[in-house]
Amino acid sequence: MKTIQTRFGEVEYDPSLVLHFPEGLIGLDQLNNFVVMPNKKQGPLFWIQCVDDPAFAFVVTDPTSFFPDYFVVPDDNERRKLGIDAQGECFVLAIVTVSEAKEITFNLSGPILYAPATNRALQVILEDPRYDTRTPLPKIGQ
Repeated sequence: MKTIQTRFGEVEYDPSLVLHFPEGLIGLDQLNNFVVMPNKKQGPLFWIQCVDDPAFAFVVTDPTSFFPDYFVVPDDNERRKLGIDAQGECFVLAIVTVSEAKEITFNLSGPILYAPATNRALQVILEDPRYDTRTPLPKIGQ
């Protein structure tokens, strides 16, 4: 086990469970290794904490919990980077932002693809005009 000092206090983690981003995050290519923080509350949101630089942590979620028709399929190159074949399991996550005005948005144009079999992840850019980096939380009943 290893430990890091974070905004959450001292965090102990198993290095074999580190989520590895071989290319880092977009605009933060030096951030390659993250741990999933234990969720203290029930719900669809959770934190990923950077191990390389403990100042960075992000809230992420499965976007289909909020946008049921959101669908991303990794291409062959992305699957290669994730270390999985065409049948390999791949989850899609979205980074969640809460503004000072308490408005919740999702980065649907830059999702994270995660392969649990290899513990690898990639942030990709979708060229789809329906998605934005700050897609608002849908209103109930929409």
